[in-house]
Amino acid sequence: MTRSARETGRVVVQHPSAVLLAAQLVAVLAYPFLDESTTGRALLGVVGTAVVLIAVWAVRRTPALSWVAALLGVPAMVFTVVEAFHPGNDAIVLVNALLHAPFYFFVSYAMIRYLFHDDRVTRDELYATGAAFTVVAWGFAYVYAAVQVVWPGSFIGASGPGDRSWFELLFLSFTTLTSVGLSDVTPVLPNARSFVMVEQVAGVLYVALVVARLVGLTVARKAR
Repeated sequence: MTRSARETGRVVVQHPSAVLLAAQLVAVLAYPFLDESTTGRALLGVVGTAVVLIAVWAVRRTPALSWVAALLGVPAMVFTVVEAFHPGNDAIVLVNALLHAPFYFFVSYAMIRYLFHDDRVTRDELYATGAAFTVVAWGFAYVYAAVQVVWPGSFIGASGPGDRSWFELLFLSFTTLTSVGLSDVTPVLPNARSFVMVEQVAGVLYVALVVARLVGLTVARKAR
């Protein structure tokens, strides 16, 4: 093994939150290119499985119970691949969403707990700030996927009538969580609007609690 490879491996081991964040962003960038075919969806399933594995690995670095993440993550991995081959099966989509949503919310809880477990700011905690935010967005995207299966017609979009794709729901989730309001997907049924409002509150609280804490700790350290 070369020195550069060892250095890369050391960085990855020391900063699993950065790996999780990078994996999620790569999946987001890859989705538009791979969703049009069965092979592409299978590849997306593999990418999704990798993201889940990385998330479990990242949680193992936190004070949260890693076995809980594994208990939620293993069935989520299985249904990630299953849905890649059966994207139109509502039952599979619903089960997959109901498995992924609590898993990603638990991962975000674990990473936020990791951010709050001491009084100093490390580089990996900075990466965890971004990773936890994106994990929450993914969790709500799966919530929306479940919502539109249970209550058809919950969302409308510029691409026409029918169910929104998971990528459209992820886009809605990111625009809601960041409060930019740029999404062309709109919740139209009361149940869908309720969950969107919950995510709006979560986005505000995340900035207020997590980012403010990191800034406060950084300022306090410089003042010493």
